[in-house]
Amino acid sequence: MNADARLEELGIQLPPAPSQMGVYKLMVQTGNLAYLSGHGPFLDDGSIITGRVGADMNLEEAQSAARQVGLNLLATLKNELGSLDRVSRVVKTLALVNCTDDFFDQPAVINGFSELFAQVFGEEAGIGARSAMGTNSLPGNIPVEIEIIIELKH
Repeated sequence: MNADARLEELGIQLPPAPSQMGVYKLMVQTGNLAYLSGHGPFLDDGSIITGRVGADMNLEEAQSAARQVGLNLLATLKNELGSLDRVSRVVKTLALVNCTDDFFDQPAVINGFSELFAQVFGEEAGIGARSAMGTNSLPGNIPVEIEIIIELKH
């Protein structure tokens, strides 16, 4: 099943693709690789989820924020590529979690993103190499920022 049809089957409606908020590109394609800049958890109405994990939000709320970042990344991919069916596989995910010094479950937070991509693209294509790191702050006090590298179909 193709990814666009899978979204419909799952009942997922993508948010509007985010706009760039600085001097960078949301996506750069070189050869059959697409590099997506760090995305945050923007909601459909343009507002953004904020807070530090371990202080302002718990693990489940942070996982939901990571899933929202995934929806925004999917929206950018669809906007830039025309169809999610051009995605061959996720190659690499780099995720940052804005968290307290005593929060150690960054990988569990990012599972909210990884599980979404596995649902949309299948486990083989939707799950790639991954790093999940904690940080003491992120722009706008967002809880999660994720960037990805995608292999495109020829």
